[in-house]
Amino acid sequence: MTWSDYIERNPEVMCGKPVIKGTRITVEFILERLGNGWSVDELIESFPHLRPEHFRAASAFRPAVK
Repeated sequence: MTWSDYIERNPEVMCGKPVIKGTRITVEFILERLGNGWSVDELIESFPHLRPEHFRAASAFRPAVK
């Protein structure tokens, strides 16, 4: 698995921020929640369409440096 299997950027979705493919949930949102003490299980309960691999991809995400 690579993060690019699950994360995309589209200038028409969330102003081009990286999101979980097929959603409007940003990597930033996921990482902020995890950093604030939310567990993966709590996030999945709140967003049942997300899967554990989405959280691994968000944690592994490294944007290209321009």
